[in-house]
Amino acid sequence: MSFDLVLFGGTGDLAWRKLMPALFQSFRHGTLPEGGRIIGVGRDDLSHDQYREQIRSRFDSVDNSKRPNPEEFARFAALLEFQRMDLSKPDDYAALNTMLEERNADSVVMYVATAPALFTTVCEQLAAAGLNGFKTRIVLEKPLGHDLASNRAINETVRRCFTEKQVFRIDHYLGKPSVQNLFAMRFGNALFEPLWRREHIANIQITMAEDLGVETRGAFYEKTGALRDMVQNHALQLLCAIAMEPPINAHADAIRDEKLKVLRSLKPWTAETLSQHVIRGQYSAGKVSGVPVPGYREEMGVSPDSQTETFVALRTEITNWRWAGVPFYIRTGKRLAGRDAHIVVNFHATPHPIFNTPVGAVNKLVINLQPKDGLELHLLAQSQGNRSKAASQSLAPVQLDLDFDKRFGSERVGAYERLLLDVLDGRLNLFVRSDEQEEAWRWVEPMIEHWQSDTTGPRPYAAGTWGPSAASAMIARDGFCWSEES
Repeated sequence: MSFDLVLFGGTGDLAWRKLMPALFQSFRHGTLPEGGRIIGVGRDDLSHDQYREQIRSRFDSVDNSKRPNPEEFARFAALLEFQRMDLSKPDDYAALNTMLEERNADSVVMYVATAPALFTTVCEQLAAAGLNGFKTRIVLEKPLGHDLASNRAINETVRRCFTEKQVFRIDHYLGKPSVQNLFAMRFGNALFEPLWRREHIANIQITMAEDLGVETRGAFYEKTGALRDMVQNHALQLLCAIAMEPPINAHADAIRDEKLKVLRSLKPWTAETLSQHVIRGQYSAGKVSGVPVPGYREEMGVSPDSQTETFVALRTEITNWRWAGVPFYIRTGKRLAGRDAHIVVNFHATPHPIFNTPVGAVNKLVINLQPKDGLELHLLAQSQGNRSKAASQSLAPVQLDLDFDKRFGSERVGAYERLLLDVLDGRLNLFVRSDEQEEAWRWVEPMIEHWQSDTTGPRPYAAGTWGPSAASAMIARDGFCWSEES
């Protein structure tokens, strides 16, 4: 089936860094459907060849293994065209419509990789120009709004212009192979399902840590912060994948219905829990890998008295039959001690221990998301070295390590590559429905409101550490500790 992919923001940062490299990798792998055309849209006055040359020059900055040779790029460049547009002018949408009608592809994808403030304008103008027909799909990048009201306003406009089945709200975390394996692990294997409940699981921890600071994105981050940037979308989507009930089938709505139930079951916030179970922090100057780095308030584009959080840790519960009483901990931040995203499922200790075990040692399942990708199952086994009576009654920790990168290697597909192919195929499984998104904002909003009236501001933590000590104290009150502290 032929397709036209119209990339609004075709000269922007996301197009350079993520979308064009992902489309090229799909082209190289032979998975990009035949008969495709990629149309970059922007305000610059560029010819097709000038746009192709801009794209070619940007490939010089990608990894060597993902960089095209001249012959490869020449074949890929034949798919690229450019259309100059002012996104506020109806005449420019009419010109785009004429361009698309001349070819009349089987499907048309409108990828809106622009500033969020332009989302509603683009949707309304596309509809007014008749570019919202049944064969059109629209992709919206995050953030969709900055609170519940703005998110609803965007979704209401989108619903007036497109049907829900035409809308692909993208969260690139859902395209990561490791996140897809959450669903495969839970619903493609019988091993863990009997244990996946409150009777056997003591707590679940989700960590999404970055060692980088805000770099050149200080002005953007000032308006966003860690809660909006990571918790409202990525972290809650991971929580849903871990906690959801088995869907009746693998269809998109069946999966998204179950995720929505989890979001609706999250324990409501109270004044007490907002004070005790939510920790926000902001990095100060420190060292990362032995190299001095500045504090957040010294970064380019950041206010010297900024109250924006670069770290969030929280405790929540899911108030349903499966998970009642099990604490879920979420932690995310910038300039932490390492780049590490993982989920730890800690099981209860044995009810009647007959062996000596190391203090704090429990069975746990670690689901590694980045930089490594795989599963670690932590068990206890008898030590074989010492034959003494005491040693025969003692256990030592061992683990099974399943490294998906080693197993699947070259078969792995990047997040944006996978998601773009799903859009072209019309598969909605890995995209977020509007009611999911609104429910996530509804749950997050009390934290935003609480911080607005909290004059103490975020807690400082030195760059290169694991965040404010209050985050460790929060989890310690339940008798647990974060994974790197165990």
